[in-house]
Amino acid sequence: MQIADQVQFTDTGKFYFYADNPSVESGLSFNISCKNKESGTAVLGCYTGDRIYIFDVNDDRLDGIEEVTAAHELLHAIYIRMSDGEKSRINELVEAEYMKLKDDTKFAKRMAYYARTEPGERDNELHSIIGTEVADISQELEEHYSKYFVSRERIVAFHDFYNGAFVKLENQSKLLSKKMDALSKVIANSADKYNADIKTLNSDISSFNSRASSGEFKSQLQFDTERQALVDRIAQLEADRVSIKKDEKLFNQLRTEYNSIVTQTNDLYKSIDSSLAETPQI
Repeated sequence: MQIADQVQFTDTGKFYFYADNPSVESGLSFNISCKNKESGTAVLGCYTGDRIYIFDVNDDRLDGIEEVTAAHELLHAIYIRMSDGEKSRINELVEAEYMKLKDDTKFAKRMAYYARTEPGERDNELHSIIGTEVADISQELEEHYSKYFVSRERIVAFHDFYNGAFVKLENQSKLLSKKMDALSKVIANSADKYNADIKTLNSDISSFNSRASSGEFKSQLQFDTERQALVDRIAQLEADRVSIKKDEKLFNQLRTEYNSIVTQTNDLYKSIDSSLAETPQI
C-alpha cells in the first residue's frame, strides 16, 4: 500500500498496520465501515478492533491527509494492544502533553467532541492526536512513537501541510471580514453625513435664490462671495460622493474575494465529507 510507504512505518509499525487489514474506501462503503457519530463533523478514518479504514480524499490541496489518518488509526490499534501497565504510563505522558494544549480553542472543541461521541476514550484519542499532529513532545513519548514510525516529524509535516490549507483560508476570510466590517461602517457614516449635508445645502441654495430674487444682497461682491461658497460646497459634496462610490466599489471587491474564499473552503470540506454520495457511473 502506497500510504504505508509514505508514512514510513518501522518494521513493527508496518506489522501492526497490515495485521489490521487497512483499506482505503470512499462514499457508501466507507460510511458502512465508519459511522459518523455526530452530524457536521468529518470522519476520515476509523479502527474497528480488527480493521483500519481510511477515507479516500481526492484533493491535491490535502495531500498527506490519508497518511496522517493511517498513522492516527494505527496508534489506536497499538493503544488497544497495550497492557494495563503500559497504558497507565502512556496515559500520564499524553495527559502531560494535553495540559500544554488545553487552552487552544480548536483543540478543546475537538476533545469535547470525542468526550460526547467516545466517552472513556480520551487518552486513546490523545495518544493518536499527539503522535501524528504535535511537533514538540516529551522525549519519553517521542521514544514510544519511534517504535512505530521512522520519522514522526514527517507525519506531523503531512498534517501541517493539509491543515495549513484550512488555516490559510480561515485567516484570509477573517481578515477580509474585518476589513469589510470596518469599511461598511465608514461607508454608512460617510453616507449619513453626505445625505445630511445635501439636505442642508439644498436648503441654503433655496434661501440664496430667494434672497437673490428679492434683492436682499447689498452688493455684487456679497452675492458673488456667497454664491462661490455654495459652489465650493457643491464641489466638496461631489468629491464626497465620488469617495463613497469608490469605497462601495472596494467593498464589493472585498465581498467578491470573501465569497471566493468561502467557496474554496466549502470545496475543501466537501472533499473530506464522506456522507456525500458518489457520482453514478455509466
